[in-house]
Amino acid sequence: MSQQQTVLVTGGAGYIGSHTCLELLTAGYQVIVVDNLCNSSAESLKRVADIVGCSELPFYKLDIRDTSALNQVFSQHAIDSVIHFAGLKAVGESVQKPLSYYDNNVNGTVSLLALMQEYAVKQLVFSSSATVYGDPQTVPIQEHFPRSATNPYGRSKLMIEEILLDLHTAEPDWQLAVLRYFNPVGAHPSGRIGEDPRGIPNNLMPYVARVAVGIYPELAVFGNDYSTRDGTGVRDYIHVVDLAKGHVAALEAFRRPQTPHWLAVNLGTGQGYSVLEMIQAFEQASQQSIPYKIVERRAGDVAACFADPRLAKTLLAWQAEKNLLTMCEDAWRWQQQNPHGYS
Repeated sequence: MSQQQTVLVTGGAGYIGSHTCLELLTAGYQVIVVDNLCNSSAESLKRVADIVGCSELPFYKLDIRDTSALNQVFSQHAIDSVIHFAGLKAVGESVQKPLSYYDNNVNGTVSLLALMQEYAVKQLVFSSSATVYGDPQTVPIQEHFPRSATNPYGRSKLMIEEILLDLHTAEPDWQLAVLRYFNPVGAHPSGRIGEDPRGIPNNLMPYVARVAVGIYPELAVFGNDYSTRDGTGVRDYIHVVDLAKGHVAALEAFRRPQTPHWLAVNLGTGQGYSVLEMIQAFEQASQQSIPYKIVERRAGDVAACFADPRLAKTLLAWQAEKNLLTMCEDAWRWQQQNPHGYS
C-alpha cells in the first residue's frame, strides 16, 4: 500500500471479524475495532495483536446503534474505510426475536451509514450472506440469481443490501462491496483464534468439534431425505482465513480505477459437501469417532447451497485456497487448545 489506510471494523472481535483484523494488519492496514461483545470476546483481539506482533489494537466497546459513542470514534480517528460485521446472526433465534434482529442489524447499519456520510467516509465492505438467495432454484448460485429470504436474519441482510444499493444510486461516489458468505468454518492455523459460540452452537463445525472433544455425546443430523448424494444437506464450507482475505481483497479492489463502485460477490469455494462428508473429514482430521443420529429436518433448511465463485476472482482477484481437510484440522486444533473458547 502506498499510504497506510485506517479501517474501522465493526464487530471486529467476533469470529470472522477477528480473523479479518489479523489479515488487515498483516497486509499493512491500521485497524480500529468497535464491538459490543454480545457474542464475542475482547480476548480475541489481544491474541490477534500477539500473533501479528503489534501493540494492542484500538478497541471501543460500544453498540453501533449508540450514535454518540460511535461519533466519538469517528471524531478521534481519520477513518478511510469501514468493514461492517456487527450484527446478530442466528437463524433460529431470528425467527423467535425478529424485532431484535431488525433493530440490531438494520437500524445499526443505518446509524453507521449516517455517521460515515457525516464524516465523508464512503468506502464500505459489508458482511452479507448466502441466505439472501433463499431457497435457490439451481446450484451453483450466481450473483444475479433472484434474492429472497426464508427467515428474519436473511431478510435483515437483504434489507441492508437494498439500503446500500439505494445509497449508491443516490450518491454514486460511495464504494460499496457486498460479500455474500457461504459457510465459514475452521480457525487460524496457530490455534489461537477461532469460533467461540455462546451456548449451544448453531453451526455444524463447532458442534462437530465439541462432539469430537467429548463435550456433547452426539451430533443431530437434520434430515437424510434430501435429494442430495447421501440425503443430507449440502453446503459450501469456506475456511475463515480465506474468507478474511476476501475482505482485504475487496479493499484492494477499491484502489483499482476499473473496479465498479457497487459490487456484490459470493465468497465460497464452489464445492458443496454433505453433512456426512463433513463428519467423515472431521473424523479423519481429529482421529476421533463422531457419533450422530438422524432427526427431523429443520424448518427453513434448503437441500443444497453452494457458490459459483468466479465473479470474486474477476472483480477481487481472490479465490478460496484451503480444502475441507485443512478446515477440519484447523478447527480441531482450535478446539483442543481452547476447549472452553476464550474464557
